[in-house]
Amino acid sequence: MSITTLTSPKLDAILDPLVGCLTAEVAARILEVRIAPPIQTRVDELAEKAASGSLTDSERTEYEDLIERADLLGIVKSLARQVRAS
Repeated sequence: MSITTLTSPKLDAILDPLVGCLTAEVAARILEVRIAPPIQTRVDELAEKAASGSLTDSERTEYEDLIERADLLGIVKSLARQVRAS
């Protein structure tokens, strides 16, 4: 199931227990995580093709998958920020 098919309350219910497991040190390390340069380069390439309307079906699927994973990383980083702020 993709994260885009989960409603916010469902996603919260899945991820909220993670907050209790995060120490300030782990949260800080999570906030340092970056998308690997080759993957970011590929996302940028696919974004350009998407903007110009020239993605193939397989590229569209790849792009959507990469964006979903980046979104999930963003959500986990948001949880880490909550831990750091508390």
